[in-house]
Order: sequence, then C-alpha cells, then structure tokens
Amino acid sequence: MSKKPYYLTTAIAYTSSKPHIGNTFEIVLADSFARFKRMQGYDVRFQTGTDEHGQKIELKAKEAGISPKEYVDGFAKEIQRICDLMNTSYDKFIRTTDDYHEKQVQKIFKKLYEQGDIYKGYYEGMYCTPCEAFFTSSQLVDGKCPDCGRECHPAKEEAYFLKLSKYADRLIQHINEHPEFIQPESRKNEMMNNFLLAGLQDLCVSRTSFKWGIPVDFDDKHVVYVWIDALSNYITGLGFDADGNSDEMFNKFWPADLHLIGKDILRFHTIYWPIMLMALEVPLPKQVFGHPWLLMGNGKMSKSKGNVIYADELVDIFGVDAVRYYILHDMPFDNDGVISWELITERINSDLANVLGNLVNRVIAMTNKYFSGVVNNSNVREDIDNELIELTLKTPETVVEKMDKLRVADALSEIFTLFKRCNKYIDETMPWILAKDEAKKARLETVLYNLVEGIVTGASLLEAFMPETAQKIVAQLNTTVRPLKDMKVFGQYKSGTKVTENPEILFLRMDIKDILEKAGQKEEPETTPEPAAEEKNENVINIEPKEEITYDDFMKMQFQVGEIVECAEVPKSKKLLCSQVKIGGQTRQIVSGIKKHYTPEQMVGKKVMVLVNLKPIKLAGVLSEGMLLCAEEENGELALMVPEKTMPSGAEIR
Repeated sequence: MSKKPYYLTTAIAYTSSKPHIGNTFEIVLADSFARFKRMQGYDVRFQTGTDEHGQKIELKAKEAGISPKEYVDGFAKEIQRICDLMNTSYDKFIRTTDDYHEKQVQKIFKKLYEQGDIYKGYYEGMYCTPCEAFFTSSQLVDGKCPDCGRECHPAKEEAYFLKLSKYADRLIQHINEHPEFIQPESRKNEMMNNFLLAGLQDLCVSRTSFKWGIPVDFDDKHVVYVWIDALSNYITGLGFDADGNSDEMFNKFWPADLHLIGKDILRFHTIYWPIMLMALEVPLPKQVFGHPWLLMGNGKMSKSKGNVIYADELVDIFGVDAVRYYILHDMPFDNDGVISWELITERINSDLANVLGNLVNRVIAMTNKYFSGVVNNSNVREDIDNELIELTLKTPETVVEKMDKLRVADALSEIFTLFKRCNKYIDETMPWILAKDEAKKARLETVLYNLVEGIVTGASLLEAFMPETAQKIVAQLNTTVRPLKDMKVFGQYKSGTKVTENPEILFLRMDIKDILEKAGQKEEPETTPEPAAEEKNENVINIEPKEEITYDDFMKMQFQVGEIVECAEVPKSKKLLCSQVKIGGQTRQIVSGIKKHYTPEQMVGKKVMVLVNLKPIKLAGVLSEGMLLCAEEENGELALMVPEKTMPSGAEIR
C-alpha cells in the first residue's frame, strides 16, 4: 500500500543578510512537522529555499562591489548552511535564480497576461525600498513605511498589474467554506476584515526601476516583481509547467498540505497567492499557518536595534537539540515568543537537565547497579503502576492530536509530562528501598522495566523535535526509536536487554554567568528603584482595609511557588481557566477567573504564587485545589503575581 503524500513548505528566505534565530525558528518548526508526519507514515515532501531578486539586493550588491548573482550566491549558501546546522530534513532547497524556476515564472506571467488577468498601467505612490512596496499616503504611519518604519519616497513607474478584485468574491467564499484554510483563527479574521471585505486594489507585479529580476520576456523593460516570482516557488519546485506538462511530482504532491510562514507575510500567502492559483486554474493549498514572531525582549529582532542572536551562536554554547527545544517549546501558538540567553539557560536547566537528563541517567545507573545493566520484565505489577502505564499509552494519542492542530509547543509539553511522571514514579516506588529486600527483586525489575518503557515511548515521540537526543536515549537503552503504531501496547521493550554501562550525560546544568561570558554579554545592571507612586504624582489605588489578623492567622496560610504545566478553558464558562500547577513534587488543579486576561497558551510555563492550603471547592463543576495570587487594578485588569527572580517550583513564600 502506497504512503499518503504530504507536502510542506516554508517561506523562502530573502538573501539580503544572514538570518537570525527568529528567522531560523520557521525552518525548525517546519522540520518538526515533517519529521512527525514521516513518523505517522506519510510520504513527506519538505521544501524550503531562498528568494533572490529585487531592488534591495541590486543596491547591496552595488555597495559591495560585486554582481547581484555573486551576492545572492554567498547568502544562499549561508542560509542553507544554517538549515543544515539545525538538522532540518528538507527534501528540496529551491533558489529563485534556478533556471527552471525563472523559465516557469516567465511562462506564468505570460499566461496570465494573455488571458487578461494581468494588464499594463502605472503605479504612483510612496515607495519603501527595503520592503520593496508602494503605499498610499493614508497607509503611512507618521509619514513612514507601515511595515518597517523607514522613510518612503514618492515614485511613479509603468507597471503590470494582477486583477485581484476579479477573484475576491471567489476567495472570500473559499475561506468561508474552508475555516481551516488560514490558521490561527485570529489571522483569518484579520485577512477577511482588513483586506478582503474592505475591497482589494489590483496588485503591481512588475518593475522598471531596477534590473535584478526575471525579465518579462515579451516586454524587456520590465522584470517580474517579487509576488509572482517568489510565491511561484511552491509549484515550480514540484515541476509545475504553465503549458500543462507538469511533472508527476507536481501531480502527486499538489495541493500543498501546509504553507508555514511568518505572520507578517500572511497577506501575500492568503490573498495574492490563492488568487494567482485561481487565475492559473490550480487548486489552492489546504492550509496556511501564520506563525508568531520570536522576539528579543519585547521587540522584533533587528540588526539596527542591536538585538539579534544567530543560530550558530546559540548552537556553539547550548548544542543543536537544546536550541531546537527552546524555540519550539517556548513559542506560543498564537502569540509572540521571547528569547534571551537567560531564558534559554533556565529552560535547559529545568527541563532538559533536571527532568529528562536526570531521568535517563538515574534509570540506567540503577539498572547497572542492581541488575548488571539487564532490564527484565518480571511483570510484578501493583496499583501504583497504573497511572504511569496509562499515561505512557495515552501520550502518543495526545501528541498526535496536538500536532494535527499545529500546536507544537503543547505536543512537547505532553511528552515532558510523561518524563516528569516517570520521575515521580521513581519517588513513589523508591527502587533503592526495594533493592534492600531480596524478596522484592522481581518487583524492582518490574519498576525499572516500566520506567524504561516510559522513557522509550517519550524518546520516540521526541525524535521529531530533538532527533539527536532521541537517538542518544534509545541507543543507551540498546533499542531503536519506536514507530507510532507500536505505541498502542505497553511492554514492547524486549525483556533481557542490556543497557549501556557508561550512560552519557545528555544535558548539563549551566550557570548563567558562564553563559553570558561565553556569549560576550553582560549581566543586566542593577536598576535604581522607581520612585514611589506619590513622588511621581501617579494614580494610586486605595482599598478598604480588612479586619486585622494575628501572626498566627497568617502562619496558617501556606504560600508556595508553582509552575503551570497545563492550562485549558473551563467548558461553558466565560471567566474560568483550569490550570495544572506543579508545586514541588505534586501537581494541583486550580481554577481561576482570569480567562479575560490570559489565554491558556500564555499561562503554560509561568511561575506563579499559590495559596496551597485553601479548602478545595468546585467552580463550574470543576474541582479547584488552591488559588493563584493576582493584583487587580480599579478597572478590573488582573496581573498574576510572579517571583522577581527564578525560583524552583515548591519554594515557600513567607
């Protein structure tokens, strides 16, 4: 039986400069989808590449004293090097200077012109050279480009235009009939309300003010503008032919299952590109996912701001898989993520060193110590085993569900929930106590077998996200990555297998001072305390004082630091979120009326202050076992109270 095809693409990277980690995030995210789909048994075609034409490149090449082709050759090589550095498994790396691509772009342009979908006119407006885009005066922000904030200048030139308005109603109908077409939902609403329903202007698709582009073969004053040139790569890379003689590759893999792009170029992929395809009578892609940005602090990375981190800098210090883990785990589905040297270090220490690395090392060390490295399944089970076994069997299903919804960070969290449960199982069963009683040898064997089985399942699921780490784990356990279809039964690990005698430490804990020194960074200086609100003449909030309590009253309350590991909306409630909060070695379920202020995705990973010994109560039918502490403004705006410094889960607040 032949495998079902799955075609996945990234946006192609512009060859004007070296990509930073915010750019590199996209290829790593796409790679996790590609690897997971292969794990599910799909025949995957994964394409990425480079966008190499345009006025900006022509100007930069002139400044460098080289030809545009020499200029883009250098950056295309660098971009591909970074893709390889991050261990991405792309099948095709396309360049828009490839001969076959340029020929097909000329054919596409001519076909659309001959059938009346492209016509000649002229464009007049404010032009931004870095963005290579025209804007009307009303679209400018403080007289500057609305996209990049740079200066624009008046420009007028002859140009060819694509008739967007001709296909607008058809595209609106398609989006309404295919609600999954644009993801996340908020991006779909933005495209519909701000562009399609507001009315489309025809699109400029040629230029005469520069020469570095694909010539319009029937009018050599013009070069094909970026939209038709760059966007067409998704089909030319499959062997599409505008004359109707497309390769079998195109017939097999088109329409694309997923275009993965940054949210800033969503308009081009969900309006211009579908209309181009409609005009060519080619089916539309099944889904376009506009992922959020990875920010440095609170701003978009920019060389001019001096807030850029590059993938190779991070890899030199943390390693490939640790970097992959951070950018996949800490990027929310619908909101921008934040990266810094401090945040990566904290995440590696907490998840990769403490949870995963410690778990694998402990289990292998105990197996060597108690049974000379041999893992046997004596099948002496007790009730305490059931939760671990059930979670080991459930996790693959949950991860598939999350990945089908494009929620990579959530999928990773599910895998690490399994690893955390394995660590808890060690504390519950206490193998070191069992080892003291010869009569409990078989039980000890079963405990270690259950742990190995849980680890192998987790490592196998991890392969799509951290491929090298997954392979290292299963190699130390003398087995292989397990296919998804083999995860439906607990007990697949072969009894009698011998683990490695010298387990490799997967991840070491890191000291932030050492990391910042290696990175050439400085620790944030101590800041001068802000003046009191009264001194700054700011508004303050006065609340009615409550009855005084004694010190003994206060001491009855138990406050601890908790880490939110899961969060979901409470069904049929407009106010409530239900969080799973790790507090030391236990996890509690806490329901909070903060849905208006936080999304579930924003909650996960936060360290919060928890009133632990509050009597459990049901809210909207859901049990709540504590309270999250918040500050509240007069207008009802809430903010979670979080520790000023990084504190471990379970730390006492007093």
